[in-house]
Amino acid sequence: MDLSIFKDYDIRGTYPDQLNAEVVRYIGRAIVEYFKPKSIAVARDMRISGKELSDALVSSFTNLGVAVCDAGETGTEIAYFLAGTRDFDLVIMISASHNPANYNGLKIVKRGPVGVNSDSGLFAIRDQLRQDPVPSAKTPQTVTHIDVWDDWKQKVLSLVDTSALKPLSVVVDAGNGMAGKLVPMIFEGLPIRLTPLYFELDGSFPHHVPNPLIEANNADIMAKMKELNADVGLAFDGDADRVFFIDDRGRFVSGTTITALLAASILLKHPGEYILYSAVCGRIVPETVARLGGKSRRVRVGHSYIKNYMGQYHAIFAGEHSGHYYHRDFFNSETGVGTALMVLSLVSRDGRKFSEIVDEFAKYPASGEINFSVPDTEGTIANIKKSYTDAKTIDELDGLSVWYDDWWFNIRGSHTEPLIRLNVEADTQEILEQRTKALILRIELLGGKKK
Repeated sequence: MDLSIFKDYDIRGTYPDQLNAEVVRYIGRAIVEYFKPKSIAVARDMRISGKELSDALVSSFTNLGVAVCDAGETGTEIAYFLAGTRDFDLVIMISASHNPANYNGLKIVKRGPVGVNSDSGLFAIRDQLRQDPVPSAKTPQTVTHIDVWDDWKQKVLSLVDTSALKPLSVVVDAGNGMAGKLVPMIFEGLPIRLTPLYFELDGSFPHHVPNPLIEANNADIMAKMKELNADVGLAFDGDADRVFFIDDRGRFVSGTTITALLAASILLKHPGEYILYSAVCGRIVPETVARLGGKSRRVRVGHSYIKNYMGQYHAIFAGEHSGHYYHRDFFNSETGVGTALMVLSLVSRDGRKFSEIVDEFAKYPASGEINFSVPDTEGTIANIKKSYTDAKTIDELDGLSVWYDDWWFNIRGSHTEPLIRLNVEADTQEILEQRTKALILRIELLGGKKK
């Protein structure tokens, strides 16, 4: 059994060599032995291996005497909705988010939802895995089924004033992922003029991998937006908990910019509230929060950590550069479709073009996320650190962040893929290009290969 599938905030690996029905049954037993739940809800996305892995997990739980509710094929945000509104001890979502078709994984949340990460159970589960057969209970539990689509829809629609929405032209790329099911349910009856791309659920991802952070994957939505002169583009990842935005000028809008503009909108209505932002977000986020009288806190990347930080600080909103947006009014969790509605509502109320709103917050030139495969993640980051000892500030909240007066960068190991990720931001385009080029060269000299 390959224990490297246990990541910092989920379980993720390739199917069937790393993650298969047998491995999932063993994981199921370890989950029961560690958490001792009486009831568990299991959900899955549209990945080809999802049904097989879900059946194996459910079988493991019921054989061990745990009451199981099968939520079927759904989006990750509905798993969080279940954890926030129903009385399950655990909710498990089977998904690999944006990864290619041969991946799958498990996200575990406790009632609340409270995220489970390497510090709060994932590594403990890993450490007590064993490969002997999973026994059957004398009276195995039966499996129930649940449908919360209508309840979830009402919750998401309650997050915005839908009466303020204008008939914006919106192109949505679901990437053959779960957004193809979620978006039509939420947009039905709204004045939005929706143009759908790749809404058919297909875990083989025939058009492109559902990862909008890869520039090539956005070619189709950008072309369609140009053809229609659309106002806003929405691109979702596979399980639809993340949403990415493209403006009316065809520009991909960073997670940092969306975090800042949503924080501004929220603080105008709720002054003085806490806004959280991930360690990779740019400077415009804390600057915006401070300007509007809010309180901000920079936190480590990862859904399980940020959900817990949301509760700790009673934050109203949190944003990650990677497109995760968390809302207190949605159980401190992500709702990709709800966040999309919030931005569309903001554009409707503002009256300006989306690109004009974006320009207000896209103050600092940024590299975007640059990925490298490296032979030694920790060694590479340690070597980079030695090269920047003259920095104004260095922190290791999440990976390595190095700050100078006119630029900064973060380099960190991916928690979901065998990569390191580099993000650079500067005061000017010239400084950005100079510093980014030097960092790329340094990483390549250390054996890194740009992906």
